[in-house]
Amino acid sequence: MESEDDFVESYWTDVWEKSGGIKGNTERIENQDEYKLMRPYLEALGPGARVLDGGCGVGEWVLFLRERGYDAVGMDISRATIAQLEERFPGVEFVPGDIRNTEFSSESFDAYFSWGVFEHFEAGPQACIEEAYRLLKPGAYLFISVPLDNVRQSVRGSLARPAAAPKSERFYQYRFTRAELARELVNGGFEIESIHPIHKRQGVLRSLHHELRFKYEWFLTRAMSVALAPVLPSWVFAHMVLAVARRPAASGGDAAQ
Repeated sequence: MESEDDFVESYWTDVWEKSGGIKGNTERIENQDEYKLMRPYLEALGPGARVLDGGCGVGEWVLFLRERGYDAVGMDISRATIAQLEERFPGVEFVPGDIRNTEFSSESFDAYFSWGVFEHFEAGPQACIEEAYRLLKPGAYLFISVPLDNVRQSVRGSLARPAAAPKSERFYQYRFTRAELARELVNGGFEIESIHPIHKRQGVLRSLHHELRFKYEWFLTRAMSVALAPVLPSWVFAHMVLAVARRPAASGGDAAQ
């Protein structure tokens, strides 16, 4: 029988392959919400800073940051994907592994980011957060995004009918409110710098699909999401939430040690 770890690895290998595989395209990243929010912190670090991408997938963020002079490192649970990245980009450090338990030295990174990964562990994100704390130097920043349990999702969930019988399914992900994400990070020893709703257009698109039954591929659906996203409230419709957290500069009283 396939183990849980083997299932997770094969699942994400399949996800990356279905998404188009390794392309090395970095052009789109500069305009993404995530980069706009983390850019001032990275610029303050300056070129040469060592940055970890936890759950790097097909590696585009790592390549993008290395183009800008950072010593970016990518880690992903999919050994097949990492092997392909190593073969195609031999001068770039890509490492297979579980972000909850890495082999990197303590306090070896100037920054750590992870997009849409910490929510995928049934035991919760604490193991990911505590390992991130260990890897970061005092005063360094953690940037993570997770699905937002926004107002629309909360209302939709409260109105949903309970299933007639429980389904036997593997766990996929959690959604977090702003307060829940902040609490998890503080419990892991981090100080909260800021928390931002992101990907509002994607949230509007999903709302049109789920609540109004518009198909994703319809031109009308896409056009409406573009038109409505700028005027609708972020905390109601944003699909993801991004937190900027800081490991305290002082080592005394470290909560995660």
